[in-house]
Amino acid sequence: MDEKTREEIALFRYGLIAPLLNGQQESKEYFEELEGKIHQIPYYGERKIATKTIKEWLLNYRRNGFEALKPKRRSDRGDSRRFSPEDKDQILAIRKEFLHMPVSVFYEQLVKSGEINKNQVSYSTINRLLKKHKLSGKDHKSFHSEKERKRFAYDKVNILWQADLSHGPYISIDGKMKKTFLIAYIDDCSRVVPYAQFFISEKFDGLREVTKEALIRRGKPKIIYADNGKIYRSETLQYACAQLGITLAHTQPYDPKAKGKIERFFKTVQTRFYPLLQADPVSSLEKLNERFWRWLEEDYHRKEHASLSGKTPHEVFQSQLDQVTFLEDIEILDTVFLKRAERKVKLDGTVTLNKQLYEVPASYIGQKIELRIDETKVYIFEDGKKLAEAVPVSFHDNAHVKRNQSPFAIPNHPLDREGEDNV
Repeated sequence: MDEKTREEIALFRYGLIAPLLNGQQESKEYFEELEGKIHQIPYYGERKIATKTIKEWLLNYRRNGFEALKPKRRSDRGDSRRFSPEDKDQILAIRKEFLHMPVSVFYEQLVKSGEINKNQVSYSTINRLLKKHKLSGKDHKSFHSEKERKRFAYDKVNILWQADLSHGPYISIDGKMKKTFLIAYIDDCSRVVPYAQFFISEKFDGLREVTKEALIRRGKPKIIYADNGKIYRSETLQYACAQLGITLAHTQPYDPKAKGKIERFFKTVQTRFYPLLQADPVSSLEKLNERFWRWLEEDYHRKEHASLSGKTPHEVFQSQLDQVTFLEDIEILDTVFLKRAERKVKLDGTVTLNKQLYEVPASYIGQKIELRIDETKVYIFEDGKKLAEAVPVSFHDNAHVKRNQSPFAIPNHPLDREGEDNV
């Protein structure tokens, strides 16, 4: 099991304990709701999960954080557990006759009929085989009618932040008209905007910047509620939320009304801020953001809000500062929001990332390493800790550097060294 799979499993486990961790649900009701439910678990497939197991995950997370949710590494890592090609063909042939059957039930039937030995072939082995040949899926039909939509609002700040992206105005950059995008969060209780900013792309780098600034300025929410856009489904955001103890929840697809407050905020921006730009246009992205932030603090946050009983968003948020949990160490944001990649180090001590060659310490030659990337640097991580930095290869400089002996080099024979002394 590689590191990426271990992290995917840890994210799944975090998703199950998050409602308990953040006090969204009472434990008794939550466990009753999960009782008997079949979960689609990364790597393991369809499984039921015992209440005792979930409690252990919750305890482990509280004691040691996100790393404690990762499965332990196999002691027999590297040993093959595969069965013969003939066995595979037989399993696949049987599966084609029982495509309607859930994989968990199919596995039990294979054991019961004597096709496989439970002690020799695990459920995950069968599940991976069927997935590879696209025989593991089944039709999932929803028997639930559309739920009645009711308005809601939390009575405490930083319980839930709604997140979204909106198309902004076109501005002139280097003589060309560029489209902008506004990425924002809004606090469900106070309607305060923890942070928002315009960018000229919809990439994750913008969301990372907005999220980091929002956490520094307004503290940490218990839940981030976003749609199914690519940047909000990114692994980087999922890992960051899990490590910070934030629940990342998503709306149903094609259901923008579920995030009514952030949609209403964008409408306010369109009706109250954009007309100001038409009267006095801006000439750069920097000036657009400066004008927007000034309007946000002087206008939006200071105006009475009908849904806040005549109070302003600023007044409501300030009245509950004792409810706000600020980050004790904001430097953690420099690591949790880094993009991740896994590479095998070549014999010359280099790895390739985004078509760029990077040099790493020679001790990693031949190993698979975890890389985390920001806008300027690439770091080597192991078990959640930064150990070293990967630097871009300079072919010119390397031509004049004396190389240390490779750890894989064969030492000279003693007789060879004697011969050298006699020369």
